[in-house]
Amino acid sequence: MEAVAVAGGGAGLTGWQAAALSAVAGWVWAASSFDLTRRSRALVQPWVTRRVLAETPSIVRFQKVHHKLLDSFFSVLSCVVSVPFYTGFLPLLFWSGHSKLARQMTLLMAFCDYLGNSVKDAVSAPRPSSPPVRRVTATEDEKENAMEYGLPSSHALNTVCLMGYLLHYVLTYGSHDNVMVVTGLSLAFLLVMLVGIGRIYLGMHSLIDVIAGICFGVVILAFWLAVHNHVDAFVVSGQNVTTFWASLSLLLCFAYPKPEFPTPSFEYHTAFNGVAFGIVYGIQQTYFHFHNPDVPLIFSPQLPLIVFVGRVLVGIPTILVVKFCSKALSKWLLPVMCNTLGIPIVSTCYVPALKASEKCKDKSDAKQGGYLQKVFSLFPQKAYDVDTGIRFVQYASLAWSVVDLVPAIFTHLSL
Repeated sequence: MEAVAVAGGGAGLTGWQAAALSAVAGWVWAASSFDLTRRSRALVQPWVTRRVLAETPSIVRFQKVHHKLLDSFFSVLSCVVSVPFYTGFLPLLFWSGHSKLARQMTLLMAFCDYLGNSVKDAVSAPRPSSPPVRRVTATEDEKENAMEYGLPSSHALNTVCLMGYLLHYVLTYGSHDNVMVVTGLSLAFLLVMLVGIGRIYLGMHSLIDVIAGICFGVVILAFWLAVHNHVDAFVVSGQNVTTFWASLSLLLCFAYPKPEFPTPSFEYHTAFNGVAFGIVYGIQQTYFHFHNPDVPLIFSPQLPLIVFVGRVLVGIPTILVVKFCSKALSKWLLPVMCNTLGIPIVSTCYVPALKASEKCKDKSDAKQGGYLQKVFSLFPQKAYDVDTGIRFVQYASLAWSVVDLVPAIFTHLSL
């Protein structure tokens, strides 16, 4: 394809890449100019809210059948199908030799997380009110989930997509018969149903949230199964992969809808956006060294269990050190870069010195200047939360270390 020059850089984007980025940028401009988020919310939110309120008495009656064992079972099940659990499991999948499955599930999770949380914050529909609903939040992760909006259920959406893709992968690349197909489909269906029932039992969602999560999950899964081979081919051998993905990651931050009230959803998106970029960048750089189809698989003579355990014992501390160091470095470096380039910034958490008052912000805005500030003024924010960049960098660094730095250490140590 004919290359299209990137403004301000020496790299070139192909025609479809430029068109994709232009479409996202156009959506950002249109959504801001025509207030599309507020308009769509005004249409959908009242109906969803009425459904949640109408279902509340039914949830209360359903929760009358409760027991500590059921509380524990559904709480554990929610943890097992949660994003933090999958995130912790993915490095092990990479290091066990199943790189294609691991990178596909990582990108699919990032896709699900972005779309699911975007719909949550765009609609801004409430969860079932507690009280009268009994809400069980056994972990800190669940307590943070309870601070998000309700529709759709992320647990239901992610379970449909990830279990569906895992089943597709096993049936595609492994030997199977009709009994295995029926068994796999039955187990996936059972897990989705248990997760949906559990979210209602725990008081985290109403029925409409769960149904919406399942429906969104089916649509996303069908789309992903249609494009996943093209995405994987682009990641491992495409042109301008890093430039395109970095540009897309930046635009997706601006394209994310603003909720009615702040929630942790955008923070989750930023973290997974960083993970996706780190994985893509690392795979692109080291595919033929560490992630090609010929790498040994766990339980093979080349990668026995004891060697895999050694990889885990070396790899986990390494990626945690990388995450800590990248966070510390970006907390110092990003504010300096933004101030140098004239980009107005604030910090809600990571940099106490930037937790300025409105008066200070006005003075800061008045002092900021330059070409980049004029460019950023095209977007809706007056000042940008540098915590978003810090969070992105630390999770991108962590993901990069999983697929690049740590495998290099394994090679050096003959693991």
